[in-house]
Amino acid sequence: MQDTIEKLLILQDRDRRIRRVQGELAHIEPERQLLKQRAAGALGKLEESKSRIKHIESERKALELEVEAKKSQIIRYANQQLDTRKNDEYRALANEIEGCKRAIFSIEDQEIALMEQAEAAQKEAQAAIRLDTETRKLVEEQVAQLGQREQNLKQELEKLQSDRGELAAAVDEIVRGRYERLLRNKGENVVVGVQHGVCGGCHMKLQPQLLVACRSFKELVTCGNCGRILYYTRDMDLAVAD
Repeated sequence: MQDTIEKLLILQDRDRRIRRVQGELAHIEPERQLLKQRAAGALGKLEESKSRIKHIESERKALELEVEAKKSQIIRYANQQLDTRKNDEYRALANEIEGCKRAIFSIEDQEIALMEQAEAAQKEAQAAIRLDTETRKLVEEQVAQLGQREQNLKQELEKLQSDRGELAAAVDEIVRGRYERLLRNKGENVVVGVQHGVCGGCHMKLQPQLLVACRSFKELVTCGNCGRILYYTRDMDLAVAD
């Protein structure tokens, strides 16, 4: 029975390694997506900066057109003044001209503010370009590393699973069946040692006859509480801790 336990321990170690590799593989794609999101975030900031610059430029051009329109109005009002002979009409046109000039001054103030905003936006865009370039390069490198790691893990998993078949075949069919059922229900911790009189899986106190059976190596012993397969080695202490 000791030989059976040794084979089970080897098989269990292989299953643990398989699960570890499968777990690492399961994290590859989420990591890859996070990296792509990071790159997309940097690109999004760059696009926002470009959009802001375009918006400011559009507003500035609209103000320029408004200034030109006001200047045209001033010329028209001035020509009308030349044609009028009535003082009240002349004064009214003069008021319109002054209103246009005040409007132009106000628009020019807005243009100055937009120029300052455009300058700040250009600086932000340059920073966003650098961030996008650096992030894209870093992400490309890390995605490539993930791809290589994924390939290596798949190769390792394929080898582990291939070898597992041979290791499982070396175990008695009935014992192997019990082990496989426990593996599905209990996870990778199926064959457990006995220390201080308790099960290494559920950590419950074992009955004295089970401890004796573990030490004799004459039969396959399972925990009465969780059903895990028990084993004993000479470096373990069977005495129940106080």
